[in-house]
Amino acid sequence: MAEGYDTELKLFIDGEWIGAEGRDTHIVVNPATGEALGALPLANADDLDRALDAAARGFRIWRAAPADQKAAVLSGAARLLRERIDRVARIATMEEGKPLPEARGEVMMAANLFDFYAGEVKRIYGRVLVRPAGTLSRVMKEPVGPIAAFCPWNFPIGNPARKLGAAVGAGCSIVVKPPEEAPGSAIEVLKALLDAGLPKEVASMVFGVPDTVSRHLIASPVTRKVSFTGSVPVGKHLAKLAAEQMMRTTMELGGHGPVLVFDDADLDRTLDLLVPHKFRNSGQVCVSPTRFYVQEGIYDRFVREFAERAGKLKVGDGLDAASNMGPMANPRRPDAIEAFVEDAVKVGARVAAGGTRGGGTSDGGFFFRPTVLADVPLEARIMNEEPFGPIALMRPFKTFDEAIEQANRLPYGLAAYCFTENGRRALLLGDAIESGMIGINTVGIGGADSPFGGVKDSGHGSEDGPEGLEACLVTKAIHQA
Repeated sequence: MAEGYDTELKLFIDGEWIGAEGRDTHIVVNPATGEALGALPLANADDLDRALDAAARGFRIWRAAPADQKAAVLSGAARLLRERIDRVARIATMEEGKPLPEARGEVMMAANLFDFYAGEVKRIYGRVLVRPAGTLSRVMKEPVGPIAAFCPWNFPIGNPARKLGAAVGAGCSIVVKPPEEAPGSAIEVLKALLDAGLPKEVASMVFGVPDTVSRHLIASPVTRKVSFTGSVPVGKHLAKLAAEQMMRTTMELGGHGPVLVFDDADLDRTLDLLVPHKFRNSGQVCVSPTRFYVQEGIYDRFVREFAERAGKLKVGDGLDAASNMGPMANPRRPDAIEAFVEDAVKVGARVAAGGTRGGGTSDGGFFFRPTVLADVPLEARIMNEEPFGPIALMRPFKTFDEAIEQANRLPYGLAAYCFTENGRRALLLGDAIESGMIGINTVGIGGADSPFGGVKDSGHGSEDGPEGLEACLVTKAIHQA
């Protein structure tokens, strides 16, 4: 095992940590160096059946647990994550690539969410209906049942925490499949919950071939809900499988975040916010600002200064304190971004910064330089397909209506950003943009108490906030005479 990567890569099923003996494995790689970190066991059909059996038993145990017990587990796990922050963040950086400060922030995000759910557990309210004397009608909220949850690799701590925290808080059991590229982070999140007292039957963690695992878990009559974070095509595929079982779903899918910058915006402050936010986690963020529509009076200055700032970012190993941006998470991503750039330039885009691989200190890493493309034609592939990488796309606009048309042009609707000092315009933007989350003069669109989710092809349902817990509950009406 690589130095500093001190987590055991195992499955967790029904209280047992299961190693690679007799199972296929996946080699986990450090994206900054190409170095192998360890061999991850992949679940077989028997493992998945055992996890489902544990989930059925775990649901009966956990749905009956008192709210105080659920709250204690969540708050205890939050405390443990904060105590273990340096170790967990280092594991995440080594397997996913993001700089250590970003990984530490992700640990804090997970801890804050657990703390929020610990309080929200005691606010799962129903209501009593007005009825004649001698009769009683109640509306109750109950846990939906065992959940199958699937996580992507870009937030290897935060995404598993979202799935686990909501399920545990609502009184559900869960079988979660984190990403094979970054498994150690999720394992550490689960360990915090187990160490805080979560019964062993309540949560299982499996890894494996994504299509095989998802089909097996969703086809089971044990599973009552699917929660998925990932791409639009995979989300639609899983939704079809779930529909065969009339199964509830929460789908947090891809985005292509528009940014509208009006000529009255505070330009220096806007750039200070947008440049680091664009290149956070090498742009591998579903809510990343990507399509920058800038009013024509300030367009040239905005492109020039954005590109200058992007060019000054230091790209390197996320463990290096001097690095502003780490590698991409796997070798597929630089290939994809390079193809997007080539296509955009071919149809008329101009490279204002970056545009090439490299920037790291190791020949083995998956690095791509922070990239700015100006005057990008609408027919470029990258203006229509989510790039999921360190690339900002610039186009000018003239009028408010034109900006809204461009922001809403695509079938995505996850996150959008607007910058203006005109209060009336800000109100109109909030109403007019088709997106699950909108930041006006801010890039801070997430929080433990705030719903996180999209509309249109970007999915349905929300994670985080009271809405995240509500997504794991069902409504029951009880009428008594």
